[in-house]
Amino acid sequence: MMQQEEAVMLESYLDNVRENAPLVHNITNYVTANDVANAVLAVGASPIMSDEPEEAADITQICDGLNINIGTLHQQSIRSMHLAGKRAMELGHALLLDPVGAGASKLRTETAAALIEKLHFTAIRGNISEIKALCLGSTTTKGVDADAADAVTEANLADMIVFAKTCAKSCGSVIAITGAIDLVADADACYVIRNGRKEMSTITGTGCQLSGVMTAFLAANPGHALAAAAAAAAAMGLAGEIAMGYMTEGDGNATYRNRIIDALYHMTAERLNRGERIEIR
Repeated sequence: MMQQEEAVMLESYLDNVRENAPLVHNITNYVTANDVANAVLAVGASPIMSDEPEEAADITQICDGLNINIGTLHQQSIRSMHLAGKRAMELGHALLLDPVGAGASKLRTETAAALIEKLHFTAIRGNISEIKALCLGSTTTKGVDADAADAVTEANLADMIVFAKTCAKSCGSVIAITGAIDLVADADACYVIRNGRKEMSTITGTGCQLSGVMTAFLAANPGHALAAAAAAAAAMGLAGEIAMGYMTEGDGNATYRNRIIDALYHMTAERLNRGERIEIR
């Protein structure tokens, strides 16, 4: 557990989402768009989805945060990402990149790199293979999933914390590496988060959902990007734990997906405070 004053701070980040109900523009992939929208709603924010270039900047204009997810890329969505991202930067909005599958194809990797070059992201959230592809230029990958050889473990934790901080310093963004152990870092500090369940990897889109939720936390807590991103990651992981507790015989990953969203919906600041497992390194 974190020290009490830090835990109280995490409570406030969830409360701020519920109180401020930020509107989040999601340029996300069509595989998980519905689940992303429901997860954003579950934490108390509001989602809007648009990847049409003619309206992307206008939609971002009325929002509080922008979540860019490259999961199902096409030229129209790439153009929208740049247009919406530029407007979000002009307005000082929270801006998150989810580089789904970076390292799996030239298009994905180059698109993510170009977005990072042109836009200043508040946070970049991905699995370890995706973040390595962007920060090191090489990685092993299994499509859009992290390769087991890249996993963050207790054995390599110290090295991975250094890597996350170094990457954050290079990008000028909060780096959120999610997996069995989540790392959320800026150049100076890293939140090590041990919430979650391995079964979450059996569902398509838990990472995408987290990116939408994290954007909502960032938008509702301006000026506190590192801790807000950590609070979002802890809330998502804890929701996975709570959801598993409600599974019964005959339930599978489709039921588990719905139970995770339900757990986010019923998450309270007090429950997050009691359930988070975080240390700061």
